[in-house]
Amino acid sequence: MRSFVPLLLAAAMLAAPAAAQTKDWASGLQREAVPVKAWPEGRKVAICFVLYVETWGIGKGPNFRPDMTSRTPDLVDESFRQYAIEWGIPRVGRLFKEQNAPLSIALSAEFPGHHPDIWRQFRALVPKAPIVAHGINNSTDQLPLDKGVQAQMAYVRRTLDLIEKGTGLRPTGWSSPSVWSNADTVPATTAEGIKYSLDGMDSDVLTRLVTPSGKLTMIPYPAVTVDMGQYLVRYKEPVDLERFWIDYIVELAQEAEKDPGRPATVVAIGIHPFVVGTPAGAASLRRVLEAIQKQKLVWVTDVDAVVRAAAAP
Repeated sequence: MRSFVPLLLAAAMLAAPAAAQTKDWASGLQREAVPVKAWPEGRKVAICFVLYVETWGIGKGPNFRPDMTSRTPDLVDESFRQYAIEWGIPRVGRLFKEQNAPLSIALSAEFPGHHPDIWRQFRALVPKAPIVAHGINNSTDQLPLDKGVQAQMAYVRRTLDLIEKGTGLRPTGWSSPSVWSNADTVPATTAEGIKYSLDGMDSDVLTRLVTPSGKLTMIPYPAVTVDMGQYLVRYKEPVDLERFWIDYIVELAQEAEKDPGRPATVVAIGIHPFVVGTPAGAASLRRVLEAIQKQKLVWVTDVDAVVRAAAAP
């Protein structure tokens, strides 16, 4: 019987999910688990709201009325986008300041230079919000996905240089513009000093991708929780998203309460000033923040804090 003991131990070690490495289906790289039993103060669900502060350009960007896009000028859609920049972004900043809630910023590198007054106003409202690099812009200057790793490295470097010039900070987080990346993006970002990414949309827990230039922590960014797709494509109003977000987060907390041994979960929720930057959108988001801050197992935080907490012994 003793001869079977080493075999059984080896089998158990191979079966243990925390120790296992699997291949990431999107990049082909090794993907390893990041075991987190609990977040600070014993919380089990980390929630990061990430505001996308983006540049588009005249004639570019999301369309509120697709039937109007053939018009020249298309004042309806241009106004929809301009309102989000001039009124929506500051409104979201005020909301998070009033709620004393952490916020993360996914920033188009061109934004501070194109809209310096709005950027200064917004940044003064949320001065501690970490900045996640979100490419040069969200329309005409995106990742060169067809040109290889070196070209993507140059793009990432240019993005980080421009953000550092406009904000004084060099981000260590990445979110690909238009949520569009490929297998080359992962090694390209780590080679330029990026430590974590919001490009992973397929998990409830942290994982890491192993690249030749370092490991990249993937913070879950589920497609279904992003407001803009729900609003523009699925025609959901902010009040619908309010109920959806609360249900999504509370259910994760209830799962953790029923099974305390479950790994701690994390969700980065993408929000956009087109949706939550309107008065009605801000009202819905305020109710979401008020509701989830009452959840004893929910940690409302930012993306940098999640990465730091996961690395803590």
